[in-house]
Amino acid sequence: MSATTTAPRPLVLPAAAEPPNVATGSLQFIGTATVLLRYAGFTILTDPNFLHRGDHVRLGYGLRSTRRTNPALELDDLPPLDLVVLSHLHEDHFDRVVEQRLDHRLPIVTTRHAAVALRKKGFAAARSLTTWHTQTVAKGDARLRITAMPGQHGPGVLSALLPPVMGSLLEFTAPGGAVGPRIYISGDTLICEQLRAIPARYPDIDLALLHLGGTRVVGLLVTMDARQGVEALRLLRPRTAIPIHYDDYTVFKSPLRDFQRAVAAAGLIPHVRYLARGETYTFQMPGAVGAVERRGGAGAVARR
Repeated sequence: MSATTTAPRPLVLPAAAEPPNVATGSLQFIGTATVLLRYAGFTILTDPNFLHRGDHVRLGYGLRSTRRTNPALELDDLPPLDLVVLSHLHEDHFDRVVEQRLDHRLPIVTTRHAAVALRKKGFAAARSLTTWHTQTVAKGDARLRITAMPGQHGPGVLSALLPPVMGSLLEFTAPGGAVGPRIYISGDTLICEQLRAIPARYPDIDLALLHLGGTRVVGLLVTMDARQGVEALRLLRPRTAIPIHYDDYTVFKSPLRDFQRAVAAAGLIPHVRYLARGETYTFQMPGAVGAVERRGGAGAVARR
């Protein structure tokens, strides 16, 4: 990271008409790595992928993969969005439907590689971050800091052939200055030496979204499998972790049940919550208890 790299200019969004709810927030799992996050008046979409079962994505170098699932929501059913956080520019994270129909004025915070490509496609508000740099966002009196976390989307030489990837750390400050939750999104990364710097800089992660699936390209692992997912839990020590990106495409080779077994064997069951597509995790201010909304009611989440 160059010392001369300048910080992105602050992003100022129109204030909401009503005071935001700062007591609780929600996270809805739509499918793949696509999540709808709402807190302190912000509505944020991650890695938008709205293709359907049987649709194909192109992964570069002639490689393709078929979607096995449908998204829980359609793109047109989303609420008004404030911004998108995009880990990298692969078609299973930003697909051709999204490219055509997502509001091209919407701010997108992503890697430099993706931001350049998206601006060429008409997404003029795409903003780039390099590792450890921060994009600040203001909406009324609420504030959000999005910091790019390190990531490595493949081993050795293969990493150079894949799009650069970033994890993200979202830190909220509610109106009045109350510090909100700290949310980590891994992006499509493997466990690598750079990830070990995260807990030294950010030791108190409230919620972690882990991109799993054990994705393999030409036989090589390019996203965390069950074993690496457990290693990430031990390394980052989030109060609660939610696995995503684990069974939606044919290139995903490590199913969720493998991660569930590994979590149980590691004694980490109290710190992991599993969401089916369409389910919503409700969280409160740090130190409070969260819940998963299900048709049969809500279940408490253990905290450290």
